[in-house]
Amino acid sequence: MNVNEPTEEKSNMMKRPIALALTIAVAACLAAAGCASGGGATSQPAAGSSSAASAESSAPEASDQAQGIDYLALVNKLNPLPDGWEDALETVHFTNTVGDDVEVEAKAYDAYLGLKADLEAEGVHVDLDSARRSVADQERIMADFTEKYGADYAKKTVATPGYSEHHTGLALDLYLIIDGKDVVENEDMIQYPEVWEKIHARLAEHGFILRYTQGDEHITGYGYEPWHIRYLDDAAIAREITDAGITFEEYKAGKTLPEVSYDFGESELYTAEDLEEAAVQVKCEFATFEGCELHSLRYAGDEANTPENLKWLNDHDDDPGYTQVAKFVSDFHSPVEGGGAWEADQEYTDYEWWLARTDDGGWQLVTNGY
Repeated sequence: MNVNEPTEEKSNMMKRPIALALTIAVAACLAAAGCASGGGATSQPAAGSSSAASAESSAPEASDQAQGIDYLALVNKLNPLPDGWEDALETVHFTNTVGDDVEVEAKAYDAYLGLKADLEAEGVHVDLDSARRSVADQERIMADFTEKYGADYAKKTVATPGYSEHHTGLALDLYLIIDGKDVVENEDMIQYPEVWEKIHARLAEHGFILRYTQGDEHITGYGYEPWHIRYLDDAAIAREITDAGITFEEYKAGKTLPEVSYDFGESELYTAEDLEEAAVQVKCEFATFEGCELHSLRYAGDEANTPENLKWLNDHDDDPGYTQVAKFVSDFHSPVEGGGAWEADQEYTDYEWWLARTDDGGWQLVTNGY
């Protein structure tokens, strides 16, 4: 995860924000976070171990579960948890290999056990880092970040309570067990792309999809997270989404969004990875432009990194000590019916995005507009 987005989270309810290189395109949109990970090197329990068995014994049969939730509900930065969800939700608790209590929607947990068993047959071992987080838990995270770091920082780094997919109980964050050792930190997990490839290949048959896919930050609002899967309770739909290479948002909208054109040009200040990481921040924010379609995103050039612009952005954010500036411009189309700040069915060009960073920090989107 990158330091600007909300990650979706864990036992102490806070997964540590980390700045990751976008070459591996990981969690660059941390704009919503509160993940937690356990440490330690514990061996993986067998399929019939006490932790798995105790969770299974408490899980209701699928036929007994109240059918009060919509397994295809879309919860993201624009769509809140449906009313009455938490009252209708049936969950189970179990203890993972690092000793954390994890709460999961009951049918999703059963499906996870099937996925886990199939993966173990291939020599791949996983466990659940986190799943359900209540709205009240998210409100506590937001209050804690606000008290410690201020309202502006909290807004940029913690998911708005009520808008986290983890509220559903259907979003699961996996971690790896490699050679009997728990691999729980994001920066460590991304070092195993071949393992994630095997995991992703088995998701659909158990009714799961990979939720935050690489390159789709402008649609999902989140950076690539190979560990974040979503249960749909329908293997056919999961397979349709996976095979089509579309996001859950596109499936729900019944429309595939156009490809985005990128031009990062040449820079003597920043590496290609620097610019890609900055672009992800822009794309995560663009996802909140409801109904808009991103057409292009371009780096505006090194000439934007001036002392005047640096002072302007530091003043804008109450002088956090920014030392570098990056400007991007984008073209996008507004919704046919209009809405918000946009005129209906218009092509907006050269829309500006201003980012800055400190010597030891990741890119922050400071302001945007004309």
